[in-house]
Amino acid sequence: MIVQDGLSRATGWNLPHTLDSLIDKKEIPVIIGIFIDHGKVPSGDNDHYPRYNRSVEYDALGDTYARFLLEEMLPEVERSYNLSKNPNDRSIAGASSGAICAFNAAWERPNEFRRVLSTIGTYVGLRGGNEYATLVRKTEPKPLRVFLEDGTGDLNIYAGDWWIANQGMLSALTFAGYDVTHAWGEGGGHDSKHAITIIADALKWLWKDYPAPVAAHRSSSASINPVLEGEPWREIDSDIKIKNLTIDQHGELFASSKQAVFHVNKETGLTLVSKLKGEVGSIGFSGDGNLYVSDLQQRKIVSFDQKQIQHDVASNVRALFMTISPKGIYFSDAGDARIGFFNFAKKTIQYFSTPAHPTGLSISAEQTFLNVGFRDGLFGYSYKIAEDGSLLYGQDYIHYHIPYGKPFPEVQGMTTDSDNVLYSATAMGIQASDQLGRVNFIFSKPADNAVDVKLGGTGFDILYAVCGGKIFHRKIKARGALSWQPAIKPPKPGM
Repeated sequence: MIVQDGLSRATGWNLPHTLDSLIDKKEIPVIIGIFIDHGKVPSGDNDHYPRYNRSVEYDALGDTYARFLLEEMLPEVERSYNLSKNPNDRSIAGASSGAICAFNAAWERPNEFRRVLSTIGTYVGLRGGNEYATLVRKTEPKPLRVFLEDGTGDLNIYAGDWWIANQGMLSALTFAGYDVTHAWGEGGGHDSKHAITIIADALKWLWKDYPAPVAAHRSSSASINPVLEGEPWREIDSDIKIKNLTIDQHGELFASSKQAVFHVNKETGLTLVSKLKGEVGSIGFSGDGNLYVSDLQQRKIVSFDQKQIQHDVASNVRALFMTISPKGIYFSDAGDARIGFFNFAKKTIQYFSTPAHPTGLSISAEQTFLNVGFRDGLFGYSYKIAEDGSLLYGQDYIHYHIPYGKPFPEVQGMTTDSDNVLYSATAMGIQASDQLGRVNFIFSKPADNAVDVKLGGTGFDILYAVCGGKIFHRKIKARGALSWQPAIKPPKPGM
């Protein structure tokens, strides 16, 4: 059991005695307490205070503190004690800023920590903690069990209202389907007086049914809830580093490496389809069954017919990502802030300026709008597609969530389903936005560096993702829409 604010917090909760008593009664398993103080940087002068790192370490979101625990603190303790590496055997706790720190560590590393005790938690706007109530509602549920404690007399200052924020966290965790309970006190202040009275019951609840594992649950009330029970991310085994994905008319998956394109089978792996002399930028199919491939090194787009004969399509282009419509090929220029459109009928290219450097592209289900992601833009962009294929009325449209410490969401590949839900590979995960550009749901990344995402399979209900050069897949409650096939009229968007 890791506790922030060190021995002073542990003794303030009367935790050593409580743990000994509950372990002796066999009401909780044998537990090793690891009580950790925050860091300080001495000023070098006894007349001045040190630089206290408590808020930096505890209030900040992101995985820095979790990595500190896993890479530095636990290995040090393991030199003297035999610590379980099973996340189901680990709990993490804290009060105030130490509480949000405990929740954040488990949120960032649910494969390492599963049981969270939070008292008078600082889920307010000191360093972004106020975002958690929203992120919990939108992000794919994680296997966590959370106990929340607070009181009506807690702080209400410039950063927020602690009592209201803790109720907001309870509401969000309940909405998202988490195993959560709470203990609310009347009056009091920002202290541990109430926590001391409930600490034994909180620990017993956190360890109820042990050693049965803490499981992830899902909300039954989210407006977009594509997750299917028992369908986690699964990796397709391969030693080849993958860049991009595409889907053919049958739902078959194809993937590119630096210089080749492969057909992908979930059971048998990758089979070589074609090779380039240069470097593959993006891949995509068209209505005639031809496979289009951009060559970044030779600055062109080529096609492979069904006999695997290569044909040059467009020259002097740098297509990082592309999407294909019945009218032509839209591509994001790899060097400039612009999108290109290669017109199949006219064999010409038009360029359209963008406010940042474009990456992923996806055409809406009814084929009237083009969604655009950016590597250095805050928002996704939307264009109306004119009758001749040109782009009109571009505007900031998709509001993405941005990982803590990053300036941009770092959008890469995209795809659209038949309900006009847009799936975007971002630094935070696969963000699913509705027709009004609002992110409703975030799939957790199966690995770091989400690069591309597509919907395929025989029912077009298999979500494929490239993360860290590997291909992952899972079945979801959605059906993909292919931009080069007949348009699909989606349902009327809710306002």
